Amino acid sequence: MLTIVRNGQMAKKESVKVPYADFSLRLAQKLQEHGFVAKVEKSGKTGKRYLDIALAYTDAGRGKIEMVRRISKPGQRIYRDYRSLRAIPGVMIIISTPRGLLTGEEAKKKKVGGEIVCEIR
Repeated sequence: MLTIVRNGQMAKKESVKVPYADFSLRLAQKLQEHGFVAKVEKSGKTGKRYLDIALAYTDAGRGKIEMVRRISKPGQRIYRDYRSLRAIPGVMIIISTPRGLLTGEEAKKKKVGGEIVCEIR
C-alpha cells in the first residue's frame, strides 16, 4: 500500500486504488489523521473491495509525503518497547501495538511498544 501511494504521488495522480485489507484501512486512516493523504474511502463489493485514497499535495504542487520507508518486513520483523522509541525530527514512525496503530509519540505517551511498521516524512 505504501508503495502504491508513493508512486501515485510521484506521478501526480489525484487518487489511487489499493486492495482492501483492515490493516491498510487503519494505516490509511492514520495517514489521513496526520495530513499525509486527503481522504480515504472503502469501496466495492464483497470480494472485490478496495480503498480509494485521495492524495494530498502542498500549494507548490509537491506531495505531502516526502519519504516513506518500510521498517518491519516479512523476512525481518522489528519490535521495540516504548523506552527505546526515539523521536527523529521531522519523521513520524507508525507502530502496530496491542492498542492499534499508533505514532511513535502516541506509543511513548501510552507506554506501549510493538512492531515498527514504517517511517514517514
